[in-house]
Amino acid sequence: MPKHYRPAGKKKEGNAAKYITRTKAVSYLQISLAVFRKLCILKGVFPREPKKKVEGNHKTYYHMKDIAFLLHDPLIEKFREIKVHRKKVKKAFAKKNKDLADRLLNRPPSYKLDRLIIERYPTFIDALRDLDDCLTMVHLFAALPAVEGERVQVQRIHNCRRLSHEWQAYISRTNSLRKTFISVKGIYYQAEVQGQKITWLTPHALQQVLTDDVDFNVMLTFLEFYETLLAFTNFKLYHSINVNYPPILDPRLEALSAELYALSRYMSTGRLPGNPNSVGSIEDKETENTKESSKTDESELRLAQLQHQLPANEPGALMHLVEESTADDTEDSPAKDCRSLFRNLKFYLSREVPRESLLFIIPAFGGTVSWEGEGAPFDETDEDITHQIVDRPTQSHVFLSREYVQPQWIFDCVNARLILSSTDYTVGRVPPPHLSPFVDNDEEGYVPEYAETIKRLQDAAKNKVLPLPGLGDEAQENSMVEARSEYNEAAEKKRKLEMLEKQYHEELKLEIEGKTFSNVSNKKADIPDDVDEDKSEEANVSDSTKQAADDAAEISKSLMSNKKRGLLEAMEIGKERKKSKVALLKDRKKKAESSASAKKRS
Repeated sequence: MPKHYRPAGKKKEGNAAKYITRTKAVSYLQISLAVFRKLCILKGVFPREPKKKVEGNHKTYYHMKDIAFLLHDPLIEKFREIKVHRKKVKKAFAKKNKDLADRLLNRPPSYKLDRLIIERYPTFIDALRDLDDCLTMVHLFAALPAVEGERVQVQRIHNCRRLSHEWQAYISRTNSLRKTFISVKGIYYQAEVQGQKITWLTPHALQQVLTDDVDFNVMLTFLEFYETLLAFTNFKLYHSINVNYPPILDPRLEALSAELYALSRYMSTGRLPGNPNSVGSIEDKETENTKESSKTDESELRLAQLQHQLPANEPGALMHLVEESTADDTEDSPAKDCRSLFRNLKFYLSREVPRESLLFIIPAFGGTVSWEGEGAPFDETDEDITHQIVDRPTQSHVFLSREYVQPQWIFDCVNARLILSSTDYTVGRVPPPHLSPFVDNDEEGYVPEYAETIKRLQDAAKNKVLPLPGLGDEAQENSMVEARSEYNEAAEKKRKLEMLEKQYHEELKLEIEGKTFSNVSNKKADIPDDVDEDKSEEANVSDSTKQAADDAAEISKSLMSNKKRGLLEAMEIGKERKKSKVALLKDRKKKAESSASAKKRS
């Protein structure tokens, strides 16, 4: 009898018992393939790759424990109720029973995904780590046209816009934005929330077209889960800064499509949940704004501020104020730099620039911003405006008290964490290259010229590095010369010691072979220059060491398994591609410099 013989009807073992194909899983759960796919997306179940595929390589496998996990989920019963409800509605319409059909349509079965959020994310940090795809998906659907009759419901699009604006308002209010980059796909953002780096992509403000080659049923299933996840996240984040959620916005600003500015105003006034003075109807907010705008004495203003910040019947509220006052001292340096980058600067946006993106970025770094249109906090004629963001070559009227810059200046200043010179970003000029902050230049092996310029400016702002070459102090240049001479002397001593040690070993070898010193001296006399001999010997030694290293690499490569050898070859191909890319960039830089010098000569 074979060792692994199993009689018919006995229990399965190994991969046959651990994994199950998708077809068998669907029949085991007694649901359709579409419902199975939706259930897997909502529960976070994904296909697995067993070491040995029992039923063939062309099939999709799932872990048997995941299928058993799905079997006992209450969502299966809800999906079955929805299926039965649709059949009842169809039957009522077929029998022309309109009253029954209307009653059924008004009371459809529904379900919530709150329990799934707690299951998949036991802690809030886990939810923040998995927020990248969620934010990208929500911002994508928020940019779609809200048109009736399309494949995406209008209510879903409005909900995505509301969630995205709430997230951006929190990031802007807490100065959590760290990086941003404009690409062909859209605008990348990276924020740091509770120590977690979150990166997402927003599409450009262009007219979006729904294509036919995209399965919107799968995307809408992901969106359904992501909407619930982002709503829970916003709720937790808003309450962490003592702001009520969901926010109550000004209907006038909502009608003018200025939801982000309305949220910023709400977060600046509606602080500390549980305070009856900070939360209420829109009329109460308007009366608060009128009271704040009225001129009062300094003592009364301080008392009003304390009453506004202290909630009623909340223990330890004074300690909250102390913690907020000392929060700036305990912040890390990146947060301080982001908070004060655009401080005391006032921006005005022209109508041709990406308004929503700049309304998000500028307040996140401490700036004040307005735009051209209704609902703006201040007009273009305001004399306190320091910068006007434009993207047109000509202006109808120019104010001499402000600077006119292109939108790229804002993004480059944010990535460099300093106020760059606006002369390179003036209207009509070609701006400097827009460098990605997500690329590590040292790891790539190529540092762009503009990146070196920004690095020097950053070091000069931090008083770390000395001025540019040719503009430094004499003492600094003398110290650099002394250090270089000391390094050269140490290298020369090391080379001489190595040569003496090598000569000693050669003499020992000659004594063992029985050769006399006269023969060796005659051979050395034939060589005209000792320096050339040293160079040739060093070259021979380097060639021999290189050959030994290559041989050792070949031997270790031959002892590897096929999988590890394939991984090693893939790594080597990636390194070669990186080297060729760096060489191409350097070649382009040389050609550009040569063409520029030729133009100057001509």
